[in-house]
Amino acid sequence: MLLRKRDHGGGLDDAIKQYGGHREDWVDLSTGINPHAYPVPPITPDAWTALPDTAAATRLTTAAHRFWSVPRAAGVLATPGASSIIAQIPRLAPPGTARIQTPTYNEHAASFTNHGWTLSNDGQADACVLVHPNNPDGHMWAVKDANAKLTVIDESFCDVTPQSSLIAQAAQPGTLILKSFGKFWGLAGLRLGFVIGDPALIARLTDMLGPWPVSGIALDVGALALEDKKWATDTRTRLATDAHRLDTLMAARGADLVGGTSLFRLYDVGDAAAFQQRLAQAHIWSRIFPYSTRWLRLGLPAAKDWQRVEAAL
Repeated sequence: MLLRKRDHGGGLDDAIKQYGGHREDWVDLSTGINPHAYPVPPITPDAWTALPDTAAATRLTTAAHRFWSVPRAAGVLATPGASSIIAQIPRLAPPGTARIQTPTYNEHAASFTNHGWTLSNDGQADACVLVHPNNPDGHMWAVKDANAKLTVIDESFCDVTPQSSLIAQAAQPGTLILKSFGKFWGLAGLRLGFVIGDPALIARLTDMLGPWPVSGIALDVGALALEDKKWATDTRTRLATDAHRLDTLMAARGADLVGGTSLFRLYDVGDAAAFQQRLAQAHIWSRIFPYSTRWLRLGLPAAKDWQRVEAAL
């Protein structure tokens, strides 16, 4: 059975239909996207007009190796967003049982189910998925938790805490680690992601995606961003400061911090739907969940939007 409906952040078009206004009137805090994205430099004409070449792809994967300290024995594949590879991973093994502890990012469960796998919340399994840190509560996993023949470690939000990365496990047989460019770098529209891991599995995924899976623009921008370590360091400091600021604001309004990362915060607000509605009336969009009536997730406001968020709260 195919899972058609997914629960995600975003969906601002639906919010506008219900609460009015235009997109430029809204502050979207429903995602965990860095509100101060990596500054995209001018794009060379070749990036628009030529097929992506080997040199550009090699520069990107070399930058990825260095930025994430990828083990030499591991393979690295740039992808058109992390979601594109999540949709392919269950094809790497015969359908069996996949352990995906919930609540978590739901695309993994949808993909495994769509490929005939049975889902389990715990116990022994043929495959396991660890969203590290977990979305939405920020839970961190340990090496001992990666104990299936096919292990997927989704580190889409781990670039805010690189010291917690499980990248040292990337060369282990059956292991794949996912990275996203849309979160920490704030470039969700670039549609760039990475899968790092078991070289044999990386080779199979490369064949599945076919030639030129990543645009020339994404190759160029991705390489520049990964090579800019000062921006990464400064950004981690700013995100941590802003996350603390948001926690202070929410605590003053009676919210209890459940968890999160420095890109998104998860709060117990009592009545999440009512809290979301109050913010939406001020054209501020937040995230609530079908499995909890109490949890509200907020991303970080951009510098220009803090005053509006404080007033709405």
